[in-house]
Parts: sequence; C-alpha cells; structure tokens
Amino acid sequence: MNNQSKKQVPFVVVAVAILQQEGKILLTRRKLDAHQGGLWEFPGGKQEVGETLEQCLRRELKEEIDIEVRDLKLFSIFRYRYPEKEVELHFFSCSMDKGRPKALGCLEWVWVSQCELVSYEFPAADQPVLKKILEGKLDGERSASGD
Repeated sequence: MNNQSKKQVPFVVVAVAILQQEGKILLTRRKLDAHQGGLWEFPGGKQEVGETLEQCLRRELKEEIDIEVRDLKLFSIFRYRYPEKEVELHFFSCSMDKGRPKALGCLEWVWVSQCELVSYEFPAADQPVLKKILEGKLDGERSASGD
C-alpha cells in the first residue's frame, strides 16, 4: 500500500461569523495571496492556542474588518478536507455591536440578502452552510451538526 494516500495534512479549527443586520448578511472577499484567494466567505479565522472559539471570532473580526459582535450562537459545524489541509468550521450567527466594516484583512466586504448568496463564489468548505442558509435554516433551529 502506498503511504502517500494516507498522507497527514494540517488540521485547522476556524471560527466563522454569519453576521446579520437589517435582513442582510456580511461577506468578505479573501486576499488574492491567501488560501482560496479571491473567493467570498463569511468572515472569521483560525483559532489560536488557548483561545475559545468565541474569543477567536471576536479577535479575527476586529483584525480583519474592525468590528465587534454580540449574540453569538453556534449555528453549525462542518469539516472539509482540501488536498493541502483539513478545516473544521464553527459557524456562529451574530449581530453587529460596534464599528463599521473596513477591509483590513480582506480585499472588500459587502452586505447581501440570503437570495443573493448564490451570486457569489465561495470556497468548497462553505457549501454545506450556504445550503443550510438558502434552505431558510438560519432563522430557525441552531444545530451543531451538518444536518
């Protein structure tokens, strides 16, 4: 058996915000030199050692778009394996608390309605949560599974 097929890849835990305001959801566009560069995503980032997921998300939102959030509620958790790494995405629904978005750690940002989400190109890892949002589950029950 070839050991290449069982190759270990880095495992990354990511906290992600599904930030809603006035019926719109905030998206950010990844910098071109980043993994999956140029694609749109829900803002967030990698968890650092010693951080809770909530602390991670608050730090990442401050660093990337200079905002603070409130009412964090776990919406879903999904895992996805890219050829170069495996990610575990923890999606939190939340609301804006302080600040106005600024493109600090991203190319740009935009507020979109749920139905407009289909017009944006997202990384493959975001597809399960997009499906859930488009099915109208964002305003319904909160779930920690991929169902």
